Amino acid sequence: MADSVKPFSPEEAKTILHHLQQPAVFMNMTCAWPVLHWTAERLSGCFADKRLRFRLGRKEEINTPLFETQCSYVEAKLSQFLNWPLAQSGMDIGPFVEYPYSDYWAYADYKYIAVLFQDQPSMFEDVRWCEFGFEGRNGRESTLWIGTEGANTPCHLDTYGCNLVLQVQGRKRWHLFSPEDTASLYPTRVPYEESSVFSQVNVLQPDLRRFPAFQKARAHTVTLQPGQVLFVPRHWWHYVESVDPITVSVNSWIEMEVDDEARVSEAVTKAVVCAIKSAPSDDNSDNWLNPTEEGVTSHNENMQYVNLAVRACAQRQMNLCHGKPSQNLRETRPVKRDSSGQISKNSDPVRDPAPFSVPYGPHLIPVRCQEEDLPGKRGGTPKDLEVKSSINCAARIEEDCTVSSDAALRTEPTSAILHHRKHECSPSFSQSREPGCADGTLEESGHATITTNDLLDCLVHPDIISRVAELLLERHTGRHRTTTSL
Repeated sequence: MADSVKPFSPEEAKTILHHLQQPAVFMNMTCAWPVLHWTAERLSGCFADKRLRFRLGRKEEINTPLFETQCSYVEAKLSQFLNWPLAQSGMDIGPFVEYPYSDYWAYADYKYIAVLFQDQPSMFEDVRWCEFGFEGRNGRESTLWIGTEGANTPCHLDTYGCNLVLQVQGRKRWHLFSPEDTASLYPTRVPYEESSVFSQVNVLQPDLRRFPAFQKARAHTVTLQPGQVLFVPRHWWHYVESVDPITVSVNSWIEMEVDDEARVSEAVTKAVVCAIKSAPSDDNSDNWLNPTEEGVTSHNENMQYVNLAVRACAQRQMNLCHGKPSQNLRETRPVKRDSSGQISKNSDPVRDPAPFSVPYGPHLIPVRCQEEDLPGKRGGTPKDLEVKSSINCAARIEEDCTVSSDAALRTEPTSAILHHRKHECSPSFSQSREPGCADGTLEESGHATITTNDLLDCLVHPDIISRVAELLLERHTGRHRTTTSL
């Protein structure tokens, strides 16, 4: 399809994004984007001796998530990464020599393109989010992901904005869950990462004895092909895995006006988690801080974040009430970190949806959910949507392009306000753990010991923190609450 004949104009694409309420795949929108030539081989030539940080995980079937705190890390050249699977004598594989390819996968995830190509800024223009209606948005506001087969991101939701993901090389399988399934995914903030709420469930190998409510969760599954763009709506959970030997993808997080209150919630979460997890305790010796975080901030600094977030939100509300433009506040409405590790900014946020008929068809495929038998009960294998489209963006969809799901396959402020990426307050605080105490014993009462993490899972549960943020805004801005009480 010629570059001048896209299925949707930038204005149409942005209108669609404004109103999409479920994940969807855009077809034939990226035909002429130069970024489609960013294969791992080509990037290796561009980076030369530049070293990237790779996260390595074991290829093993376990029924708990493999969090980033449990992975190994190496600094290596992309050429060494590409030589690693070949494992031929004399090949330079650098630090990968300590990790047999048969036993490990590797992932250079969350790499800021603005940093990678700071000496080649013209490369930013290879990414054209402007064709989705975000004027001026390109690779500078995007991140790069390079992995081997099996490389994955733990199931989580992003507290800010929505997400656009372009697949460049190889395929990635996405397991997505609606925000309505949050309780069934057992949210947790340990390990702590600003703007990410993790699930305690391994959505591919769920332990239904420990997480029985997960049976109610409904996965939306899609295998993303090169040239396709996946839209991930706000607060949709997602577990992502590479299914080909080498995969490359590029994404950009898009801010939304509702992120103002989310930043207040995140500031409160950070203050509570850091205060409690930093306190000396017999059960507080776990590795609770995600490697993406630069370190533990002081309580004074965290309270400054809380105050700045509240003030920024209040100021914006005041401007809206007086009909003033909120351009000055856009610097305090970030989503994810930018190239310097701070939160990225956008001058054109996605707004709340209005009644609109989304034009689903050959160029826009919804990632639907269909109830099927639970693998946990009958050993079924999930089906998924595999949208057939080659790099040349052929418009035709193969007849076998279907969308299905399996219920049991479940699947920041500016630096002065916040940073980035745990548990539902379940009927039993220790429901997520083995019966008994953390050390395997029982109290005389017959009840499991409540651990620090159990307490945190309730204190910083998304629903609780959201209400705390509302109370702070009510008391310190005079704003009346508009949402339903817990």
